[in-house]
Amino acid sequence: WLGLKKIHSITQQGSYLLRLELQDWRGNRRHIEYSFSLGGPSTNFTLQLSRLSGSIPNALPEHTQLRFSTTDNCPQSHPGGWWHSECEETNLNGKYVMPRSRGRLDRGKGLYWRPKKGRYYLLKSTKIMIHPTDLKSLD
Repeated sequence: WLGLKKIHSITQQGSYLLRLELQDWRGNRRHIEYSFSLGGPSTNFTLQLSRLSGSIPNALPEHTQLRFSTTDNCPQSHPGGWWHSECEETNLNGKYVMPRSRGRLDRGKGLYWRPKKGRYYLLKSTKIMIHPTDLKSLD
């Protein structure tokens, strides 16, 4: 993790995209991109998303202020800090749980992506990246 304060500082310099790259245990790779804004410490680092493209169904609410939260704000079965809305849709900061784990509680503690309509993706790896919307500005 780069850290929320650093990410907020970077995103204040211009317009950025958020890209999530997800890999399941069968080796399938998928991604999703959002335009986004990240609030600062005074807003508890609220995240607001708007889906742009991707090869996986959206699992995060769009156009909603999502506050960064920890296990204090979600059930113990969903550990890890993340922008939870219902503490069920996705957790890219959970425990590293292999698919052989038994029981729903173990599965819910892992890295996962669960769209409202669609299958549950138990993940082997994730990448969370940001980049400027205008890559020419980096020249």
